[in-house]
Amino acid sequence: MSWTSPADVAARVRRRWDSGELLRAYAAREPFPTITVALRGPKAGQIGDDLVAARAWVQALDVGSRDGRRYRLEWAAVGGRAVGRNQIPVRAHVGTWEQAWALLQVRGDVGRFDELLALAAAELAPPVREWMAARPLRALELADDVPRLIAAWRWLDASRGSGKYLRELDAPGVDTKFVERHRGVLAEMLGVRAQPAEFLAGLGLAGAPSLVRLRMDLRLPGLGTVSELALRVDELARLDLRPARVLVVENLVTYLSVPVPGGGAVVWGQGFDVGRLGAWPWLADAELRYWGDLDAKGFEILHRMRAAWPHARSVLMDEATLLAHRDRWVSEPRPPKGAALPHLTDDEQAVYTALVEDRHGRAVRLEQERIDWDWASERLADLQ
Repeated sequence: MSWTSPADVAARVRRRWDSGELLRAYAAREPFPTITVALRGPKAGQIGDDLVAARAWVQALDVGSRDGRRYRLEWAAVGGRAVGRNQIPVRAHVGTWEQAWALLQVRGDVGRFDELLALAAAELAPPVREWMAARPLRALELADDVPRLIAAWRWLDASRGSGKYLRELDAPGVDTKFVERHRGVLAEMLGVRAQPAEFLAGLGLAGAPSLVRLRMDLRLPGLGTVSELALRVDELARLDLRPARVLVVENLVTYLSVPVPGGGAVVWGQGFDVGRLGAWPWLADAELRYWGDLDAKGFEILHRMRAAWPHARSVLMDEATLLAHRDRWVSEPRPPKGAALPHLTDDEQAVYTALVEDRHGRAVRLEQERIDWDWASERLADLQ
């Protein structure tokens, strides 16, 4: 028989606990949201057929209520043979916080949650309390770490805009590994993004500097001829390089293998934001080329580069190269939907559109390092 049991009543309330709804309302000091559970029980005819089973069902629900400490039963008279006082329970009402905690047997968790809220209030950490009130079950999971989370939040919040490195953190009991492990939680408390670079940038803290590698056929004042440099982006902008030709490539092995243009340079793009190339004034008079993957991302990077330097040209990002390497195509792990890229040429736009619209097959892409080296060398020869 599928008659409602005390466990079924508890399961209905448990869903509200598992969603965090009950503790969120409790933390906000809201009135208890009364939960009413309609009870499936015996019909009048079933009572007559099996009076013992009907009485046992009524008794189980009555005992399960623990004299109203877990839930209150609502009774209604039924026809047919009498059962007890000719009434059976038709609804169970959970109407107070104490009833809910007793029914779910979570008084210990609620007491711990009260302690965490009180600790955040005593430590004058409103954002931490707000976070715990919004994510109470996660707060309970991290209960042992909450004192250190408060200490980390306080140091990070006080250090906003300071330009400090995270390694300078001196909050009690907190180190950089703790912050990294709980970065997502701290980001929510601090109102910044959780990605490592965005977390630091959002707080105005210093991150690892972006280094750019470039191979050169140039002489530098005081250094003479140098084959390769790795410099911070801003420092590279201050150099008076004056290369005749510059080739930007994405793949490291390709960067190391491609011949350096005479009087020029090869830059390893490594997926960095090519918009930063706009900070390098010595590119203005250079013959600038970009060689990226034949996929949506490659064309998006080319689009951003050309926004900074309109004279930039692509190389090996054409339909002939794509179609000549069918046997080396792979699939995009997350096929793009396509975007407006007004800085592409008509030919580039045609290749990009064919890729994002799957005209050559599902999610086709040709990675830079898969292009035949003889094919690539012939088309790079004019850079020498």
